[in-house]
Amino acid sequence: MPLTEYIVAAEKASSRFQPHQRRDRSDTHIERLPPEIVRRIGKKDISRLTRQLATLLHAGMPLAPALSALVESAGGGWDTRPAVGRKEAGGHPSTKVVRFGSQADPLAQVIARVRDDVNEGLSLSAAFAKYPDIFSNVFVNMVEAGESSGALEDILRKLAEMLETKVRLAGKIRAVIAYPLMMAVVAVGVVTFLLSFVVPSITQIFLEMNRQLPWPTRLLISICSFMRAYWLLLPAVACGAFFAVAAWLRTDQGRMRWDRSMLKLPLFGRLLLKLEIARVARTLGALLSSGVPILRELDIVKGVVGNRLVAAALNSVKDSIGRGANIAEAMKATGLFPPIVLHIIATGQISGGIEDGLIDIADMYDDEVEQTSKALVSLIEPVILLVMGAVVGFIVLAILLPIFDINQAL
Repeated sequence: MPLTEYIVAAEKASSRFQPHQRRDRSDTHIERLPPEIVRRIGKKDISRLTRQLATLLHAGMPLAPALSALVESAGGGWDTRPAVGRKEAGGHPSTKVVRFGSQADPLAQVIARVRDDVNEGLSLSAAFAKYPDIFSNVFVNMVEAGESSGALEDILRKLAEMLETKVRLAGKIRAVIAYPLMMAVVAVGVVTFLLSFVVPSITQIFLEMNRQLPWPTRLLISICSFMRAYWLLLPAVACGAFFAVAAWLRTDQGRMRWDRSMLKLPLFGRLLLKLEIARVARTLGALLSSGVPILRELDIVKGVVGNRLVAAALNSVKDSIGRGANIAEAMKATGLFPPIVLHIIATGQISGGIEDGLIDIADMYDDEVEQTSKALVSLIEPVILLVMGAVVGFIVLAILLPIFDINQAL
């Protein structure tokens, strides 16, 4: 069927479900997806979906047929099975636990339900808001701003660019740290194997000779004996420490202290701060360009940042703006944002291009984070090799010293 005929037919089919007035987000309930389904839908899938939807709308396709095209493209066919689950008693909005089939793409099934909700009169942002495990608060608010302003296509394009930038930067950082991380794992595995299986059989020979052993050999024997005696206790202690730290981090005080200490780390602290500032600037810039009010933006951005100290600084910025301060003054009062960021924002306020200034800040710091990550990794790799060489060298020395003593005695 030609594309134009398909669009007309789809519009006629969907018009039966179109009321005269769209329902907003207050009429919706939240649908929680199983964790295994959420894990199968990544940020890359969301960014591709957003880009494709923006492209279809730019081509002139109406919203409901565009969503249907996305479902078909994702391999979901035309599945419109209703959500299965239960409503929670009381509370608003209500929550349903949704179960999906295992064959179709889970994202395609989500979009199929979004399409059905749109056909039944729900706005696109409200339909997305039903799945907070998939679509973030930033995503939903930008879509809502696009619907309100009549520029949904442009907002989706900007949102796709923002998501693609995040995915691209995360992929570059993972690629940069993958090699040294693999080296560290291999190094730990080799040393553990030597101390657990190879060294004990050699040192046992020295013990049976009843000779005075050099201190490196005695130390090595003590380490091997400890590992063999407490090989079950060591993993238990490590797991216990991990869960204790995880429980501590779930408290507000523990998480705040941890995040503050992370920003004070040498080298890595500045890198983490730049990463958070880039995240804040890009999200703020995208929301400002969408027409979202600044105070509401700051509330949204607080949920995006991963550092509690930065979130507290944004809360202080919001309070200062509420009292009449401008953005640059409010950020300067926190003492957290670098001067270059404050100057760019202040200049953007004067020229009326603060959105572009924030995006420029995000691009600048994303580039710096990428370059700094590569520089740090280039330093970490030789450090891992040196540590590995020192450990293996100590093991070899501890084994060879008694052999030299025996040769001299003979």
